[in-house]
Amino acid sequence: MPSSPEDTAESVEPLDSLVLHATDNGVSWITLNRPEAMNAVTWDQRERVIALLAEASADPAVRAVVLTATGRGFCAGADLRGAPATGDRVPGDVARTIRLGAQRLIAAVLDCEKPVIAAVNGTAAGIGAHLAFACDLVLAAESAKFIEVFVRRGLVPDGGGAYLLPRLIGPQRAKELMFFGDSLPAAEAERLGLVNRVVPDEELAATARAWAQRLAEGPTRAIALTKQLVNASLDADRATAFAAEANAQEINMTTQDANEGVASFVERRTPKYRGQ
Repeated sequence: MPSSPEDTAESVEPLDSLVLHATDNGVSWITLNRPEAMNAVTWDQRERVIALLAEASADPAVRAVVLTATGRGFCAGADLRGAPATGDRVPGDVARTIRLGAQRLIAAVLDCEKPVIAAVNGTAAGIGAHLAFACDLVLAAESAKFIEVFVRRGLVPDGGGAYLLPRLIGPQRAKELMFFGDSLPAAEAERLGLVNRVVPDEELAATARAWAQRLAEGPTRAIALTKQLVNASLDADRATAFAAEANAQEINMTTQDANEGVASFVERRTPKYRGQ
């Protein structure tokens, strides 16, 4: 949500301790680590997450991404303390802040060339909820909840919420969540189609690891092209979608993994994909 004049103090903790990162067996783990603030995201943290997603796209050794957090909150929204100082606000400042901030973060998830799993460990509110919904697959702990908190503050949803939610659950359901701002338990979010699976809290990390490992062992370029096709199809007519599908398959057939997949089928063996 838009920043306020008092939100200008920078965090004193090192950035790499506030957004943890590790790569394990082809999976890039990005972990928000400000549990005392329910992982509200500062300007610096947002930039680090965007950079890590871009690095995952460019690194052939990374074949899947997991986005998660520590403590009781997944992400309580935007905390713009630490944003670059600005003078008196003029018309256009708020729109510019949102374009360059929350919208860039959501776009970074949607545009990442590797599949991104959200492992939602707790409350996901405002931009935090949209961060989860932008991911390709969403796992949620039983204790997690999602809140379209903007209306409670007299604000319009930003960070792509009015784009994402109608495409996921339809306009009426999206309006209900956004108009009332009620807390949505994980089980109800799963019923609506916002969450792929709800698991016991203690099983969240293991389930995310298992899903990510399956993705990391798959045909990475084919998955990337599939992600692009599905995301683009929501805004395309049939002719455009069919043309994009044919072009994607044309590109994919130049990959080693596609050749391996066909060869393994003919030879009746399990394919060994290398992400190339």
